[in-house]
Order: sequence, then structure tokens, then C-alpha cells
Amino acid sequence: MNPLRSRPALVALGATALLAVTTAVPSAAATPTRSAAAPGSVALDWYDTTAETIAAAGASTQVTNSRTWAISWLAAARATRAVPSGVDRGDYQDAALASAVHDALAALAPSRTEQLDAALKQTLDAIPDGLSEDKGVAAGGRQAELALKSREGDGLDSASVNAPYTVPAPAPGEWQPTPPAYAPATQYGNRLAKPFVLTSADQYRLPAPPSLDSRRYKADLAEVRAYGSLDSTKRTAHQTETANFWLGSSLTLYTEPLRVAVDRAPRSDAARAELVALFHVALVDTQIATSDSKYAYTRWRPVTAIRTGSIDQDPDWTPLHTTPAHPDYPSGHNTYSGAAEGVLDGLAGPSTAPFELTSSTAPGVTRTYTTWHQLTAENVDARIYSGIHTRSADEAGVTLGRNVAGQTLRTADRLLRAL
Repeated sequence: MNPLRSRPALVALGATALLAVTTAVPSAAATPTRSAAAPGSVALDWYDTTAETIAAAGASTQVTNSRTWAISWLAAARATRAVPSGVDRGDYQDAALASAVHDALAALAPSRTEQLDAALKQTLDAIPDGLSEDKGVAAGGRQAELALKSREGDGLDSASVNAPYTVPAPAPGEWQPTPPAYAPATQYGNRLAKPFVLTSADQYRLPAPPSLDSRRYKADLAEVRAYGSLDSTKRTAHQTETANFWLGSSLTLYTEPLRVAVDRAPRSDAARAELVALFHVALVDTQIATSDSKYAYTRWRPVTAIRTGSIDQDPDWTPLHTTPAHPDYPSGHNTYSGAAEGVLDGLAGPSTAPFELTSSTAPGVTRTYTTWHQLTAENVDARIYSGIHTRSADEAGVTLGRNVAGQTLRTADRLLRAL
């Protein structure tokens, strides 16, 4: 038995109209939120604990880690959504949120159980023993158990995500493994996984990319050739910095912007939990939808087109950054940024006070933002300056991500209903 559960006490966006609709009204018999606690401190504490847990014990595949966020915080949002009668609202929601995230993370990252137990103890020690804490812990545990069960066998484990893919025979426009490693394709299995809110992986499948002989594609390729090469004389120092800044994992790069929104926008712990849950649900489904479009069209990467294509072939052309091992269209970084922008705009508003962001792939660089769209715009340019995506692939990615975000927000009430 978990020693934390042996205590007698442990018996078992506001920012927008949408969030107001999806947040349940507490019972009239529930007492007001206590004023002694710092508003939102438990949500922010467990946000940081989730980020630390995934950084220390996360999976090798980004979508698997997004799934961990989504399951943990869906459980928290469901557990905190309605407050039973006869309890202190703040005590109950703090206990429910902490218990839900703790239990889900302990199941998904068992190597971090000791640290998670310590974090839960710290949260519960600050809550008065009694019925509010007891019911909160029980609700959190139940919702974590149900959320985990509902996602069993969803195909988002690392092995399933990277299911084998048979490379098509070389042909103009067809994706082929890219230099220098010529590695097998990755993320093919995402399109076979179970979404959270999409009716199918292809629900928002993009239209076909521009044809190879179109004016648009020729312009796209010329832009990547000029600005994305390793030895480009057109790319400015600031553009190179942009490419480097957005090179890393989107999950990692968006952890701080989401935390900014969680800290600033919603007015309650329940609203904060909903924001985190909906953000990561949208991002899981976006990655599923991205894989669907990528492998529906299998468009070759710029490096293949430039080295082997019929237009101004240059067999020695090398991109600034190594090309990831999956098709060009659409850009995964940009589907991610489009979905993130869609959820943040919807639940936190499009603008915020200035916040700073750093990147592990651009040491010493700090950038300041006041809108979520600025992050998207930089992502679009960054993948061109890196030499790894065409602008068509980037812009289509943003569209796909926004479509999935819209679906997530429209279905939020059903998704957040307690199981």
C-alpha cells in the first residue's frame, strides 16, 4: 500500500466564454475557496512536477510524452470540475488535482514514484485533514484510474509510434531516406493510433501538396535552396539564430509558453487544469493527424529534391540542419505550433504581457514574445532556414494544427466530463 494513502485523511478558462461553459458550477452547499492559499499554486506546482517527471523519465517519442501530459491533466480536470456538497472548494480541488496527476504520472513513469510521492505529501500537508481532502484525493485517484484505463492500447507507446514503413521506389516527389544517416522513416505509427477527439486520423487530412511543376513548388524549393543551405550567403545571422532557436523538440519549446498561460490567464485551479489538458489533447491528436497527411502524400524532402531532382540539380547541396526521417508535407513543428496557438488563443486570449523564452539549441539567446502567433510565425521561417521544409509544408502544417485545436475546443465539454 502506498504509505501516503495510509493517513486517516486519505480515505480512498475562466479567461473565455468557452472555459466558463466547460467549468461545472459548484454545489451551493460547497463553502467558498479558502483565502489563505496562494491562488493556483497547486496547479503550477504540479505543472512543474509533470515537466520534471517527463524530462527525467520520459519516452523517446514526443507524442508518447504528450500523451502522458494529456492523460494526467485530463484526470485532474475531470476530478476538479464539480465540487461535492459539504466540502471546502479549494481544499477539495487542490487534493483532487494533486492526487489525479500524481497517480497518473506514477503509473506512466514508475521510476519517478519516490519523487512523485514526496510532491503529493507536500501538497496534502498544506491541506487541512478532513472530508474535503479525503473526497478530493478519492476523486483524483478515481479519475486517474479511469483515464489510464480508457487509453490502454491506444498505439501511442514508442514502439507503436515508430511502426515499420516500407519506403516507396525512388520517383520524383517520393520520400526517400535522407543524408547523412539515411535512417528508416519514423512516426509512421502515429497515424494508426487512437485519437482523443478526432473521429479518425484523416478527419482533417490536408489537400495534396503543390505539384512538382507548379510555380508555387518551384518558388518553395528555390527559397529553401537559397536560405536553408549550410553555406548560405543569403541567410542573415538573425535568421540562422531563428533556425537554431526552434530546432529542438516542440514539446520542450512550448512547455514554458504554456506555463505562462497557465499562470496568467485562467482564474481557478480547475480552469488551469482544463487549459493544460486541452492543450495536450490537441497536441496528441495533431501529431496523429500530421502523420496521416505525411504518409498519405509521402512528399520528398528538399535535400532529396535539390540533390536528385530535375530542376538545377546540385548533388552536393547540404541543409543547415540534419533532415528528420519522415516526409516533408506537412511540417510537424508547424502543426504543433498551429495547434498550440489555437488552444492558447481560445482559452487565454491571443495576446499576453511580454514573456521571455530560451532554447537549449540556441545557448545564450533569449527572445521576448507578446502573442502566441509570434511563436508560430518564427516556426514557419525556422524550418526553411534550417533547410528541412518547404514553406508550403510549413503553412499547411499551421492550418492542420489549427483545425485540430478547433475540434478540441468544440468538444471540450464532452471530453472534460467526469468518467
